Amino acid sequence: MRSQTKSKKRSAASSKSSRRKPPTFFIDRSLGRRSVAEALKSAGAKVVLHDDLFRPDMPDENWLRWVGKMGLTVLSKDVAIRRKPNERRALEEARVIAFFLTSANMTGAEMAEVILRAYPRIVQRLIETKPPAIFGFGRDGRPTRL
Repeated sequence: MRSQTKSKKRSAASSKSSRRKPPTFFIDRSLGRRSVAEALKSAGAKVVLHDDLFRPDMPDENWLRWVGKMGLTVLSKDVAIRRKPNERRALEEARVIAFFLTSANMTGAEMAEVILRAYPRIVQRLIETKPPAIFGFGRDGRPTRL
């Protein structure tokens, strides 16, 4: 009679990466309301728009704290968040992972195209990175840590 033993190897179904839920992106006002959100949704991503939850003049520190509590990933092109000490501190204290589009002067459609190009790499960075973290990416769609 053959003894039955359990394998100590984890199955793919029980691995950490397969249990990870898809990220939800918080789309900052700087990326507009339609093109980027619609492009991400078409790629299967979940999105939350700034203006659906907050008034337009809400200080970045306030919504960054909320984003951190909710475990969302920020997409923005607002360089002030990266450079103003109070805003960067709020991002870090809220343990947010943020991705900033660093190319300026783009239409909504161009931003959507670049973000879709970057999407697989963004998801990979989210898997590999512990918060807080700040990444930038340009037209090439390659996120680099800032």
